[in-house]
Amino acid sequence: MVDLFLQQVLNGLTLGGVYSLVALGLTLVYGIMAVPNFAHGAFYMVGAFAAFFLSTRFGLNYWVAMAAAAVCVAVLAMLAEQLVFHPLRNAPGLSPMIAAIGLMLFLQAGAQALWGTDFQRMAPPWGGVVEWSGVIAPIQRLLIIGGAFGLVLVLQLFLHHTVAGSTLLAVAQNREGAALMGIDTRKVGMLTFAISGALAAVAATLYAPINLIYPAMGQLVILKAFVIIILGGMGSVPGAVVGGLIIGLAESFGAFYVSSDYQDLIAFVLLVAILSLRPQGLFAREARTS
Repeated sequence: MVDLFLQQVLNGLTLGGVYSLVALGLTLVYGIMAVPNFAHGAFYMVGAFAAFFLSTRFGLNYWVAMAAAAVCVAVLAMLAEQLVFHPLRNAPGLSPMIAAIGLMLFLQAGAQALWGTDFQRMAPPWGGVVEWSGVIAPIQRLLIIGGAFGLVLVLQLFLHHTVAGSTLLAVAQNREGAALMGIDTRKVGMLTFAISGALAAVAATLYAPINLIYPAMGQLVILKAFVIIILGGMGSVPGAVVGGLIIGLAESFGAFYVSSDYQDLIAFVLLVAILSLRPQGLFAREARTS
């Protein structure tokens, strides 16, 4: 029984790592730019397809394809910020959300036109498994866990120990005040979207060898990412990480001990349960209070 329990912990950490990376990009954009970016799931999808295409068509190494996909999606996200979201910065409240949904549908249709509707799977960089005390850990799952939480640490160090990171947090606290102090808020917006897109691409590439790649793959992921950032507190980086872990572990244990049919429902049940006890989420809004 202990080995089965630990196996579910491993599976939950794998899911939680992917969810945390996706939610981090989403919470950065919301916390700094106040944009509910529903197109973020489409960035995740484009990252998976870009890495798959680069590795299969051009024979790039898995890690090189991941880095190239991160750059491609970062550029795509910056273009989206400049062409879609920046012109709507003073528009009524629902306009950026509607624009994000339109962008999501556009990117999905583009992916379907470019790569078709067939399901794809990316080859892992290393095969094999690690077995310890009855727990079987595929190397790719360990890479996901290590890579995801390594990037979380790097992002925290970037935000709190670099000039660029401090600039992002300053804009999150007070956009008008930061502009008066000489900070170029337009460049901050582009940088925020670039980081968000790169995180989504890395998450998708890490998960691609154990998950299917298809044009609509980002739809459920983005819904869960919104659940995570609401649970953790909108705009909170630690909240996105903790929320991702909670959802990942809950889905893993729920699928094993209850039924896999209800796995995707668990996130939304947890959302209702936690917000009924703590409406503000688990953490304060770090980006707005730091």
